[in-house]
Amino acid sequence: MLAQSNTSRERTLAEVRQLAEVVEPSPLPQPVCRDPDDDAVLALAVAARVDLIVSGDGDLLSLGGFRGIPIITPAEAIAKISPIE
Repeated sequence: MLAQSNTSRERTLAEVRQLAEVVEPSPLPQPVCRDPDDDAVLALAVAARVDLIVSGDGDLLSLGGFRGIPIITPAEAIAKISPIE
């Protein structure tokens, strides 16, 4: 894909770095999710002050939300952002 777009991996990464904000979350004080690896996602979401978490992961979705942050499926996210016709 990069070759077709006449760009390089380095240039693409440089552009992403200009647009991105690096967030280093603190670990959660206690486990929350039944899959401990998913606690990192929750910690990052809190630290980044996100509006919602979009995931297809059943362990995250089973929570429904975390600290006021809804956890929704991609289909639900598309429905939320799609204009009403």
